[in-house]
Amino acid sequence: MSLRDLVKDYGEVRALDHVSLEVEDGETLAVFGPNGAGKTTLLRIMAGIEAPTSGRIYYRGVEVGGKGLAELRRRCTMVFQRTVIFNTTVYKNVAYGLAVRGLPQNEVAEKVKDALNLVKLKGYERRPARRLSGGEQQRVALARAIVLEPELLLLDEPTANLDPETASIIEETIRYMNREKGTTVVVATHNVFGMGKVAERAIFLMNGRIVEEGSVSDVLLRVSLKDAGFSMLDNIFVGWAEPTPNGTSAIDIGGGVKIEASGKRRGRVTALIPPIDIIISKKPLDSSARNVLKGRIVEVSEAGSTVRLKVEAGRVFTAQITEASLKEMKLNVGSEVYLTFKASSIRLL
Repeated sequence: MSLRDLVKDYGEVRALDHVSLEVEDGETLAVFGPNGAGKTTLLRIMAGIEAPTSGRIYYRGVEVGGKGLAELRRRCTMVFQRTVIFNTTVYKNVAYGLAVRGLPQNEVAEKVKDALNLVKLKGYERRPARRLSGGEQQRVALARAIVLEPELLLLDEPTANLDPETASIIEETIRYMNREKGTTVVVATHNVFGMGKVAERAIFLMNGRIVEEGSVSDVLLRVSLKDAGFSMLDNIFVGWAEPTPNGTSAIDIGGGVKIEASGKRRGRVTALIPPIDIIISKKPLDSSARNVLKGRIVEVSEAGSTVRLKVEAGRVFTAQITEASLKEMKLNVGSEVYLTFKASSIRLL
């Protein structure tokens, strides 16, 4: 798909500002960016759900419009962040698109079975779909999309507000569709840690414009260095990894700091550490965690109901704690603290 100089206005608000993008056949592309950056609008235009104010869209070399729009909608499927589930069984939800296309019942049954197996909902066929948990409903919506075997699969925040197990199932499903079925996948997401392992390439949207484009690790690193105000981009480090006898990797991230991550890797890596996975304490903890660093708080900032601390420990790390914990430990700028985090908390790209 080729997008050329797309503009989308909603009244006086410009959601997309002259966006040009090439989506290669068979790739998985991550679309990162803060709320209001234009990620969902971009996907809706790519799906043929909305028309741009100006600009051109080409799919497989043919400009989208008129008959081309109908063809795009047939070959493309979008899964929305706010899942729409029909008030019927899981089976009928997943089978809906196939039934509309007039496939024989035995073929529908086989395809629905395969799709539910893929999203780990085997045996859920007769359950009322609206009585499922939010994570299970999201998997039903994904199964309803992939059962159509689209050429282009568009996913809007597919792992938002989901537990880690459900998010992992969805990420694995995306990998399978891309690698085994050859599906082109575009994912709009805040989840740089999970989707960063799924996608080969990424763009970063800010105020309706593409401000970075390239490999996932390069885009995240460049944006984090610019301090674009995207909180999920804290704790991104590029370093050199060497395998250890313990089945882990020791990574030199500069500043005299080495961290240990799960899995054996050698060479240049990009390490991502979620701020929420870093434990802050005033004394070293009695813990099996592989990483314990001593540092000093250099910045304290509120982030909704939580507090974000920047700690200088050779490199600057960001940790997230509750306001109550901040008061209990009597922490402030200049306080000496220890950072503790597990090797399994570090995501390597």
